Amino acid sequence: MTEAAATGTLEQALAHATRLLERDPALAAEQLDEILQVAPGHPRALHLLATARASLGDLPGALAILVPLARTQPNAAAIHFDLGVALGRSGSERDAIAALRHAVALKPELPQAWRVLGDCLTAAGEAEAADAAYACHVRHATRDPQLMAAAVALAENRIPEAEARLREHLRQAPTDVAAIRMLAEVAARLGRNEDALHLLERCLELAPGFREARRNYALVLHRGNQPEQALAEIERLLAADPEDAGSRNLKAAVLCRTGDYEQAIGIYAALLEQYPDNPKLWVSQGHALKTAGHNERAVAAYRRSLALEPSFGEVWWSLANLKTFRFNADELAAMRTQLARADLGEDDRLHLEFAVGKALEDAGEYEPSFRHYARGNAIRHAQLGYRADDTSARVRHIREHYTREFFAARAGSGCPAPDPIFVVGLPRAGSTLIEQILSSHSRVEGTMELPEITSIARLLRGQGDADGAMPYHDALAALDADALRALGERYLAHTRIQRKTSAPLFIDKMPNNFMHVGLIHLMLPNAKIIDARRHPLACGFSVFKQHFARGQGFSYGLEDIGRYYRDYMALMTHFDTVLPGRIHRVAYERMVEDTEGEVRRLLDYCGLPYEAACLRFFENTRPVRTASSEQVRQPIYREGLDHWRHYAAWLEPLASALGPALAGWSDAPGGE
Repeated sequence: MTEAAATGTLEQALAHATRLLERDPALAAEQLDEILQVAPGHPRALHLLATARASLGDLPGALAILVPLARTQPNAAAIHFDLGVALGRSGSERDAIAALRHAVALKPELPQAWRVLGDCLTAAGEAEAADAAYACHVRHATRDPQLMAAAVALAENRIPEAEARLREHLRQAPTDVAAIRMLAEVAARLGRNEDALHLLERCLELAPGFREARRNYALVLHRGNQPEQALAEIERLLAADPEDAGSRNLKAAVLCRTGDYEQAIGIYAALLEQYPDNPKLWVSQGHALKTAGHNERAVAAYRRSLALEPSFGEVWWSLANLKTFRFNADELAAMRTQLARADLGEDDRLHLEFAVGKALEDAGEYEPSFRHYARGNAIRHAQLGYRADDTSARVRHIREHYTREFFAARAGSGCPAPDPIFVVGLPRAGSTLIEQILSSHSRVEGTMELPEITSIARLLRGQGDADGAMPYHDALAALDADALRALGERYLAHTRIQRKTSAPLFIDKMPNNFMHVGLIHLMLPNAKIIDARRHPLACGFSVFKQHFARGQGFSYGLEDIGRYYRDYMALMTHFDTVLPGRIHRVAYERMVEDTEGEVRRLLDYCGLPYEAACLRFFENTRPVRTASSEQVRQPIYREGLDHWRHYAAWLEPLASALGPALAGWSDAPGGE
């Protein structure tokens, strides 16, 4: 046999042994023993045999090969890496660290060598050096083919595949901080905020200097309604790099959530000096300016954004959503030009349909206006997949289980603090007007649509039986007096950051909280609950023409809106029956017709003395974070009461779905 043939046969045998390693390391070891009889001391064969022995759990056997092999192959990074892994698994941390440092010095782009080095340094108590090693692991992780495949799946929104790849990878490498961070991103996209937080906490425990993981952590905290914790993480990032644009931008977003708008506006202004050609920054600045009451500056910011990106649908809708803003003919023509583009993205098209609908409504062109609203709603409805039957089932369950006896058995439970005033109902029913009136009182502070009740409901849902029909309600029913008091105290603690004044009372005007009246009553029995109600066709159409930034999945179909209103009314009537006098109802129409009388009744319910400032609510300069922010800065006008009648010809699906609620919407207590 020629030398070339012998070499070819050896390479084929080694390739076969390499393939065997993955599925049958014992058989691979047998073959490698045979190869080494023919080619004693062959470095690659020895390395493969050591790998086979390690796979079989024979660490002494692996080390017996790797230690001398590393001496004869000082420049083979892979051999020194495997030696470090075997030494680490054998408990020889110092020797493992030396071998791994040698491996990464030879070949820095070995991500898993950096990871194992970080593990060994952590075990040795060298936290700072471990953090640096994990940072190098992250830097070089883009070269890992397994992580690359998972990253591609994540980028292409193939979430199940990305999750499966990452979980398999982490089974083999549980301290791979890059993979942990990616799995946290998967969890966040699936709405599993708690999982994402735990993963990122583990990530930062291993690698405190992993800046991207910390920024992700701050973002998930922000999205999970934990602004104080989010700001603490952002400050850590900014302490290390005060000019980091991503962290500054996130800080401004969190400050908007906590009501610190002027500070946020200042951050956006500084960022725009550096990045004047960023249309998204201009729109963020516009949103903050609008909420703080700087309307002219908000419009200017939105227009700067559109000058940079004329197809930016969200900005066109933001202008329309100012309510008091009117598009001119050139702007309407510009929006129609963008809508005519075949390459317009779905999100831009959705926003533009609503914006053009508003422009045509203001021009009195009601039929084409409705067509554009309908198109925008159809796009959003398809995206959300809302199911009215699910809402009806929840309402039915509450009515069946939250009985007089249920509440009587829990009397005296909860936190006795009277601080919150909850304003509930449907969006666009006048809740912002009620908030503005009440917050004009010296003893009341307006905040925003606080998400804390939703967070508590999510917490309870996680505590309930996941296989049960209504785990949240089952978990709530099982709580004792101490647990209910703790929930009320948690609510007050988590909303403290929203309170900027010394006023003893504050308002939470999240409309959807009508679904949680039972929870509110049990955990905060002395809190006030106000039901904001409006004529169902007026309210329903106003909801239909409004594109909400998030939530309100019911609002993108006339029939769904009608059913939702009917369920809402049935639920509030139920609570009027089982908790008589607990809820005060304010009909928007009565507030318009008899403002002073309604304001006096409202203040009486809240236990507040009459103050004339409540009738001059439009002079209140506080930030207002809803679609009605401009309208409540003006005196009440009755012209809007019957505006929906311009669209009556197209509202039959809404009227049919409302059924008896259409005639009886004001029949419940307080609604005559």
